[in-house]
Amino acid sequence: MNYYQKLRKFIGHDPILTSGTILVVFNDKREILMQLRSDYKQWGFPGGGLELGESLEDTAKRELEEETGLILDTLKLIDIVSGQETYREYPNGDKVYDVTAIYEVTGYHGNLKINDDESLGFEWFSFDNEPDNMPDFMRRYWNRIKKHYENN
Repeated sequence: MNYYQKLRKFIGHDPILTSGTILVVFNDKREILMQLRSDYKQWGFPGGGLELGESLEDTAKRELEEETGLILDTLKLIDIVSGQETYREYPNGDKVYDVTAIYEVTGYHGNLKINDDESLGFEWFSFDNEPDNMPDFMRRYWNRIKKHYENN
């Protein structure tokens, strides 16, 4: 049982503040890896929440491997997002506001595979061909990331 599951035993579905990562993984065609998530049945970026005592970088490494089977070599912080735009409600009713570190995975190795029960599949998308089926909060991240790369 992770930290958030333990916390939910005491506060139920009320909003909590969480911290986590979103990982922007490019292939050699400059397409972005998206995960068909089992909780929303919609597309999202790999990533996830910090565990107690973990750094954001440790979270990025753990989540990438857990969700995709890929091993993180190097990463670069591209943005930190907080506030209203990070609010979301999970299908089970849990509500969160997140402080999200968005990282570009600049180096990785291994074979892409469904590695846990959070993933139903993976697909590569370009900024010109974004997935239609994304939750609103994930679309906000997509747009923010797209804008970042258009300006840099």
